Amino acid sequence: MPTQKNLMGAGCAALQAQASVGMPSLALTAAGNSLATALAAPSDAMQFTTVAASTGVRLPADSTGTAGLFDSYLVVNHGANTLSVYPGTSSGKIANGSAGAAFSVAATKMATFVYLGTDNWAASLSA
Repeated sequence: MPTQKNLMGAGCAALQAQASVGMPSLALTAAGNSLATALAAPSDAMQFTTVAASTGVRLPADSTGTAGLFDSYLVVNHGANTLSVYPGTSSGKIANGSAGAAFSVAATKMATFVYLGTDNWAASLSA
């Protein structure tokens, strides 16, 4: 996996290097308690520091043109409560779960979500 520092050392411009490894959104506040009201993912690398009970974030859907096959989204939960991560639409699934259901990321954990097409996501949760 490339790092911004190594990409810049190889001659990439700083912004190009940053975009290659992920554009971060830091100190986010989770919102909403359902797929419809959850915060829309603002970037592909997100750090949540304020997570109230039952709040979450919604991954993009391919219908919005922002999720491409095998794109990955990193979600870090540095909040006090479990963060709910929803697929982009009510028919979407995370880790082959139920359609529209949230995937839970406990406090102090992080997860990577990889887009598999048709609003289906693979998930990897830290130990």
